[in-house]
Amino acid sequence: MSRAEELGPRAERAGTVDLGAPATVGTGAPATHMGERTGARTGERAANAPRPNPLWALALFRSELTTTLRRWRTLALLGVLALIPILIGAAVKIETSDGGSLGGGRGADGQGPAFFSQITNNGIFLVFASLAATLPVFLPMVIGVITGDAIAGEAGAGTLRYLLVAPAGRTRLLLAKFTTSMAFCLIATLIVALSGLLTGALLFPLGDVTLISGITVSFEEALLRALGVAALVALSLVGIATVGLFISTLTNSGIAAMATTVGLVVTAQIVDSIPQLHAIHPYLFPHYWLSFADLLREPVYWDELVKNLGLQGLYVAVFGSAAWARFTAKDITA
Repeated sequence: MSRAEELGPRAERAGTVDLGAPATVGTGAPATHMGERTGARTGERAANAPRPNPLWALALFRSELTTTLRRWRTLALLGVLALIPILIGAAVKIETSDGGSLGGGRGADGQGPAFFSQITNNGIFLVFASLAATLPVFLPMVIGVITGDAIAGEAGAGTLRYLLVAPAGRTRLLLAKFTTSMAFCLIATLIVALSGLLTGALLFPLGDVTLISGITVSFEEALLRALGVAALVALSLVGIATVGLFISTLTNSGIAAMATTVGLVVTAQIVDSIPQLHAIHPYLFPHYWLSFADLLREPVYWDELVKNLGLQGLYVAVFGSAAWARFTAKDITA
């Protein structure tokens, strides 16, 4: 589907004016229909124009989210995420069926436990194993592709200026893009978790769950904890999502923005694994990602969970402000 075809429904649902009409682009001031008030001055049009409907912002968000989710690229990325738990479950099933054993203990990087050894005992551990496997690379790469293309893709396709026709403004549009990115973080995480739960239920037994601390809880409580883990993983991704949105405002090339964001994810992961650079590790957005495992303890260890949420909030504040400052001054007529 072309960008022009995507733009049509969005402009219609958001209540934008005829694209051929004169408009004040990017200021948030309403545009007039072709031929309306042709003899009026610009100041009179701005003074007498109706205020935008508060529900318009919700309509713009719904339109942006729908447009993002119906793209073939997005569907393909979500399909890959859904496939990863299936592959992990099948590999574990084949390994155990052949008489092999899965190693336990901590992960390869020493951060957080490895859940793979518990999958054969209870299928719900496939949810945790899938999230632990996709969080370091796959999930942030998908988020980087979506957010990196959010503004730069529109600018490169030449549709950004039309999206800013009244009643849209730069701040409202950026907020809609940001909210869509946050929603996509949750959607992508839930797809991994749901695929892991369904695959685990089909291939392995379900029942009471023994937590990391050795306490056994009911399956219902474990399911609630799994939902909490998915929410924490989604919140862990908002930092890189905001960074990607900021990078997207710096260029008119969607590919360049996506590549830069994904490259930043890889670089941060490499730096976080170098012991000699331990002084800056706590400030890297992926440093506390695997702390979600602390939710599977009784009592819950909140220390690193709170640090992770605070760090992601800091990235949102800093790079969100930078994205707004850049986007409100961006030349979209070039």
